[in-house]
Amino acid sequence: MKKIGVLFGMENTFPGALVERINSLDIDGIAAEFVRVGGVEMAVPSGYTVIVDRISHDMPFYRAYLKNAVLTGTQVINNPFWWSADDKFFNYALAAKLGVAVPRTVLLPHKNFPPEINVQSVRNLEYPLDWDRIFDYIKFPAFLKPHDGGGWRDVFHVHSREEFFNAYDQTRDLCMTLQAAVKFNEYFRCYVVGQAEVRIMPYDPRRPHPERYILDAPDYDPKLLKRVEKDALTLCRALGYDLNTVEFAVEDGIPYAIDFMNPAPDADLHSVGQASFEWIVDAVAKLAIAKAQASEKFKPELRWAALLGAEKKPARLKTTAKKAAKKTVSEGTKI
Repeated sequence: MKKIGVLFGMENTFPGALVERINSLDIDGIAAEFVRVGGVEMAVPSGYTVIVDRISHDMPFYRAYLKNAVLTGTQVINNPFWWSADDKFFNYALAAKLGVAVPRTVLLPHKNFPPEINVQSVRNLEYPLDWDRIFDYIKFPAFLKPHDGGGWRDVFHVHSREEFFNAYDQTRDLCMTLQAAVKFNEYFRCYVVGQAEVRIMPYDPRRPHPERYILDAPDYDPKLLKRVEKDALTLCRALGYDLNTVEFAVEDGIPYAIDFMNPAPDADLHSVGQASFEWIVDAVAKLAIAKAQASEKFKPELRWAALLGAEKKPARLKTTAKKAAKKTVSEGTKI
C-alpha cells in the first residue's frame, strides 16, 4: 500500500477534504491519511510515499522530519530543501532574469542587528546607506516588507521618506525589501499545481482579509489572463514548486508579479470560496496520486553527494597546465 500523508497545522477545511477526496477515488494500492510523527530516527523511511506539507515553514521539527523523509525516498509537496533556501528577494531577481515583470526592488540591511551580531560583525556593511539613491530608484509610494515573510505580516505601505523611516524603525531585526508600489486596476492570485494547472482568482488586497477573494468578478481581457497564466507557470517551473500561489498586480495592462513564494497557499473553503476550494482539492489530490503512482521512478537529487566523495573526482590537470605548474615550482626553488 502506498500512503499519501497530509501534514498540517491550524487548517480545518482543506486537509480533511484532501484526504477524503483521495480515498473516495478508491484507487487500488493508494490510501491517504493525516501524518503521524513522533521521535524521528535518522535515515529511517517515513512510511509515506508522498507527503503534502502545509506547516513545516512554521515548525522546524517538521522541516527536519521532511528532509529525512526525502532522503529515504518520500516525495514531498513542496521540496523542503528548496523551500528552506528560497526567499522573496531572490524570487524577484529570478523573475527579472526570466522576463517576468516585477516592481523595482531593493534589499535592505536589518534595522537592528540579529542576536549575537555586533558592530564588528558588520564591517562589510556600507554606513550610512545612500538613502537618496535608494529612494530615487524605488520612488514613492512603496511597500516595505520582509524578504522572506508571508501572510502580510510586517508589511508597511509608505508614501514618503518620513513614513519609510517610521516603518523601518519598527522592523526589529527582520531583513526587509523596499519595493515600488503598483497602481493596479486588476489583481490576481493564481493557484499553480504540478507546474501545469493554473486557476486565476480575482483578488483585492485592499479589502479586509475575509473579503479579498472577489467571487463576483467582471470579465477580463483574455490576452491579459493568458499572460498571467504563462508568467505564473514560468515562475513555478523555474522555482520547482509543485504547489504555489502567484500574485499579480496589473497596471496599464502589465501584470507585475508581486508575491510568488507561497508553497503552502491559503486553501480554506471560507476564504477562497466553494468553486476555488473544489478546484484546489481536486488538483492537489490528482497531483499526489500521480506522484505516488510514479514513485518507482523517483530519485531524490542528493546534491551533497559530492561532499561525501560519491561523485567522480575532478579530471586530472591537462599536460600544459601541469608543465606550467612544474615550471613555476622549479623557478621558485632557484631563489
